[in-house]
Amino acid sequence: MEAITYTAARQNLAKTMDKVCDDRSPIIVTRKSSKSVVIISLADYESLEETAYLLRSPKNAIEIAQLRYHY
Repeated sequence: MEAITYTAARQNLAKTMDKVCDDRSPIIVTRKSSKSVVIISLADYESLEETAYLLRSPKNAIEIAQLRYHY
């Protein structure tokens, strides 16, 4: 996963956002005195949220694990 500084992200925000969306690859934004963050596309975020929602149900989690095992 690529990492860039806060300054670089700020100076190239539109380009950074386009790269994240086009490549579907998250980018870590680091800051000197604060915690880092990750920029991901909305599509990837929604996918993560949907997966988390589905896995909240123990029954769904077992079924998904079994399906993944067979593929």
